[in-house]
Amino acid sequence: MFLNSFKSKKIIITGHTGFKGSWLSFILFLFGAKVYGISDKKLEGKSLFRILKLEKKISSFFININNHSALKKKFIEIKPDFIFHLAAESIVSRAYYDPLNTFKTNIIGTANVLDILKELKHFCVCILITSDKCYENKEFNRSYRENDHLGGADPYSASKAGAEIVISSMHRSFLKNKKNIRIGICRAGNVIGGGDWSPNRLIPDVIRSIEHQKILKVRNPNSTRPWQHVLDPLSGYLKLAYLLYFKNFSNGEAFNFGPKPNSKYDVKKVLEEISEIQSLNYKINPDSKIKEAKLLSLNSNKANKKLNWKCTYGTKKSIQKTINWYLFLIKFPNKIENFTEEQIKEFFNYYE
Repeated sequence: MFLNSFKSKKIIITGHTGFKGSWLSFILFLFGAKVYGISDKKLEGKSLFRILKLEKKISSFFININNHSALKKKFIEIKPDFIFHLAAESIVSRAYYDPLNTFKTNIIGTANVLDILKELKHFCVCILITSDKCYENKEFNRSYRENDHLGGADPYSASKAGAEIVISSMHRSFLKNKKNIRIGICRAGNVIGGGDWSPNRLIPDVIRSIEHQKILKVRNPNSTRPWQHVLDPLSGYLKLAYLLYFKNFSNGEAFNFGPKPNSKYDVKKVLEEISEIQSLNYKINPDSKIKEAKLLSLNSNKANKKLNWKCTYGTKKSIQKTINWYLFLIKFPNKIENFTEEQIKEFFNYYE
């Protein structure tokens, strides 16, 4: 299994206390990596990071991604073999209420990471995670490819497109000819899975409505998204990192990691799938302040061919795995760490 190659490697994960960051930290911990997490602050309330007791498993440093000097000092001190840059403002609705912070975190924060890479003297692979929303979404009835135009009408999408432009510029201007630095860019879809309690996201809102026995308010029932289980794109990030480090793979390329082509579900269909597992009451409650695209999907042919990556779980199975994780947590909170480990090992055994 290619994941065994990460054993004993020093790995920095920015945004390690977040949803995807926590899953990635736990995966790499399970496979013997030395994980160093960087996030801006300790999380309060429910979080996957705390549930998995990751504070006892990895090293954590609480540094704002916009604090260039502190970030640089820590990068140089650790001398990482790999960096996974996930730190970001990741909530679309929050970007509407605080656009400046979203631009600062997602664009300047990414620029800081890239600027520090210029100064590193040792060999290092950096995987930069943006979003499917970096594309100028015309709501075409086709999936977006890596060479499609970047853009964004809303602050969140624009911040991700801006980050991509910064990555391209910094790579071509400073990093392309540095033999010790290799980078890869990853764009994934609407990721679901156990352990996400973010506000204004469909699955976390569903779980809160189940726990508190309240009616779920749904903003856009007809919006179609590239729903996928968190382990699918994470397997892509890890595969790309592995190839860049160990196989002298093509440097500075972007890759889409989306669900299977026939897995297009709108919000209403997702809710119907959940209702087959757990009874659910919801009502339509549009929010006119938040403009969201109704159609968005990714073409992952490039990752399929060049990385030999494939989406392992279809949307239906992704939903089942996700809801079952939360229901297991509610019933057996003391056993959720083992359950999460089982989900990871089952996925990667199937993946291989």
